[in-house]
Amino acid sequence: MKYNRCGKSGLLLPEISLGLWHNFGSVDNFENAESIAVEAFDKGITHFDLANNYGPVPGSAETNFGKILWHNFQGNLRDEIIISTKAGYTMWDGPYGDWGSRKYLLSSLDQSLKRMKVDYVDIFYSHRPDPETPIEETMQALDYAVRSGKALYVGISNYSAEQTRVAVDVLKQLGTPCLIHQAKYSMLERWVENGLLDVLEEKGVGCIAFSPLAQGLLTDKYLNGIPENSRAHNPNGHLKENEVTAERIQKLVQLNEIALNRNQSLAQMALAWLQKDKRITSVLIGASSVRQLNNNIDCLQSLEFTQDELNAIENILS
Repeated sequence: MKYNRCGKSGLLLPEISLGLWHNFGSVDNFENAESIAVEAFDKGITHFDLANNYGPVPGSAETNFGKILWHNFQGNLRDEIIISTKAGYTMWDGPYGDWGSRKYLLSSLDQSLKRMKVDYVDIFYSHRPDPETPIEETMQALDYAVRSGKALYVGISNYSAEQTRVAVDVLKQLGTPCLIHQAKYSMLERWVENGLLDVLEEKGVGCIAFSPLAQGLLTDKYLNGIPENSRAHNPNGHLKENEVTAERIQKLVQLNEIALNRNQSLAQMALAWLQKDKRITSVLIGASSVRQLNNNIDCLQSLEFTQDELNAIENILS
């Protein structure tokens, strides 16, 4: 595993990080989740990414991760891992369980620490900007999280380029620099290229890409349509059937041909493609099994692209 400096900070993050958005909730098999996390660490993945509402049920991914920590990462091993969590999406009913108020963020952080049974998290994020709360208030809450010892670093997620510029400047004035931006980025979702990455580079802020496989679209699962056991077939999933169009499948088939010529799976090539941009500190993957985890990690064996490959990929995507 290679470790990249996060922006202009002192912190190094692994090229691949593990996200616990799916497969770590109370409805999932705990032993499977535990084996994924332990294998990830053994392979050099030191960064585990959570949010207050990950589950289902909301909060249960943090609870389960706390159990995994207790079973496997006692003593000095806590100092070998980076734990991040977030608040900003709906966590509980009522006026104080959503968005970006100081009340919500700091209450949520206290709850997260209790669920994971840790004294601090390494990174605490504002999960999304709040149109009704002054950005200064949200950033003051992040600043306080660090000053109170409950977080070592802070970050933001899902902020536009302009919102990011403002948030980073406010945090700098407060004396707590913004470490990282977590942004949705994949071959099929490229909004970060329209200004955000430039702002992060200018401000010395790292970037970690989430949903790098577009909720599974950038795998070989959809090359022949929508299979029965896929996320797109699940009415409760984040990938909708209407996103798996005939035109998009045709693009996936063409991309898969390039991947096969590189001796990679489509998923491995999609993960490697993100890492060609040195502004990307880490790529955040999910995994439903140890086998899938290791298949994704194997993308690191072939990160270089020829200019012809990059041109061919661009022609397909455009």
